[in-house]
Amino acid sequence: MKRHVFVLLLSSSVILSSCETLNQTAQVLGQSLGNPSNAEIATGLKEALQLGTSTSAERLHATNGFLGNAAVKLLFPPEAQKVEKTLRGLGLNQLCDNVITSLNRAAEDAAIEAKPIFISAIKQMTISDATSILLGKQNDAATQYFQRVTNDQLSAKFRPIIQSSLSKVGATKHWGDVVTRYNQIPLVSDINPDLTAYVTQKAIDGLFLEIAREELKIRQNVASRNSLLLQKVFGYADRQR
Repeated sequence: MKRHVFVLLLSSSVILSSCETLNQTAQVLGQSLGNPSNAEIATGLKEALQLGTSTSAERLHATNGFLGNAAVKLLFPPEAQKVEKTLRGLGLNQLCDNVITSLNRAAEDAAIEAKPIFISAIKQMTISDATSILLGKQNDAATQYFQRVTNDQLSAKFRPIIQSSLSKVGATKHWGDVVTRYNQIPLVSDINPDLTAYVTQKAIDGLFLEIAREELKIRQNVASRNSLLLQKVFGYADRQR
């Protein structure tokens, strides 16, 4: 037993040592590449952002991209959570589960439509924008930039898709069933939140959350910088902090 523990500890030490060595090697390589030009900063940042936004949109678009991710999973709208609690108390769990699943399926359906909007925003990014984002103090500077310049476009693009998706995946029907059943309960106030607006905003919020995670990864994990240009640009950013 002691021998097994020793082997496990030794293996863990080797793995950690390998990771540290990889990080150190990448840092040394970044330094050896020198300081990037302004044009290289813009090109490198755009490369990283295109990769990060595409990865985020594709991940959320996959089946269970929202439903299986607790950080972005859509639940009942806040003003309708008392509805869920009441119906579950009456044993109508499946009815509530159907609503939650269908809301997330609608968000997953729309997520992929964000890619061309982000690509357009990246192409319009100036050298000054790129430098400010790269060297800014916030680890989510790029995400904040996207929120500022794409939020309205995303909302306009997502809303009709989500409205169609809500019908396609059965959310409209399931929600109608929930509202009808709840409003039949004596002495409760009728409710009927704008489901399309709610899912649209939550889908956008989830997308930006995933983009922020991707941004943090490339800023803090040198192994994520999978090209010489990214190593040069983000290595330079590391040295400026």
